[in-house]
Amino acid sequence: MAQRRTAFVLGGGGLLGAGEVGMLRALLENGIFPDLVVGTSVGAINGAAIATDPTLAGIDDLAAVWHGLAGSGLYRASPVRRARHVARARTSVHPNDPLRDLLLGHLGDRRIEDLPVPFQCVAASIERAAEHWFTTGPVVDAVLASSAVPGVLPPVRIGAEHYLDGGLVNSVPVGRAVALGATVVFVLQVGRIDRPLKAPTKPWEVASVAFEIARRHRFARELAEIPEGVEVHILPTGADEPPRAADLSSLRYRDFASLERRITQAHDAALAYLQRTPQRTR
Repeated sequence: MAQRRTAFVLGGGGLLGAGEVGMLRALLENGIFPDLVVGTSVGAINGAAIATDPTLAGIDDLAAVWHGLAGSGLYRASPVRRARHVARARTSVHPNDPLRDLLLGHLGDRRIEDLPVPFQCVAASIERAAEHWFTTGPVVDAVLASSAVPGVLPPVRIGAEHYLDGGLVNSVPVGRAVALGATVVFVLQVGRIDRPLKAPTKPWEVASVAFEIARRHRFARELAEIPEGVEVHILPTGADEPPRAADLSSLRYRDFASLERRITQAHDAALAYLQRTPQRTR
């Protein structure tokens, strides 16, 4: 029998990614630890944290990072300051300096290749119009690139290329984990894939629905291509109702009010799932 290799796959989803903190806690409490971590966008932030410190104390630190995001001022600049930044930067509503400072405070100057758990995250290369996987180099630079939400945060330049949010090219990278040899995959997702799509009825819904089609199509295809013998678990979010893809209010990037509720709901739902669902032992 092939050796069991457990991967945590952390998808993107803005502030809904707080739920991944609860899922990570449930996994560790159930005695499940990663041999590999791959992440996209906000999942890259959470993934880098668990790859750096795969312990319950590390989860406590990650929860503190999320609360730090809420109080960091990252998205809380006044309209005047936002207008000045847009006039100066022209490509984003907010600078990424507060996020960089927060990540540096938590992750320091670590390099990907030196993390205790193998970690990779994905971003979209502008120049090549392709996904790029960060497998070496500074963790913070890679995570910033992976989480550079278009129009919200600026593209991140690394070397000769500029990068945008990894969710543009690979929002739930389960296929990457399998390609890297994972035999058991735990998918930490934010809940949007749980709800059927409906045709947009308002102009501002068109872009979000189009993005959902692209991200779900790839995820569904990669799930269908999972080879025999690979075990995949998609952890629940615990939300009473999955967020509607066309409802931008559910994805507001400055709405921190329900942070703790998302973490708690996802933890309780994931723990219940793990306790009732058999997994292979090492």
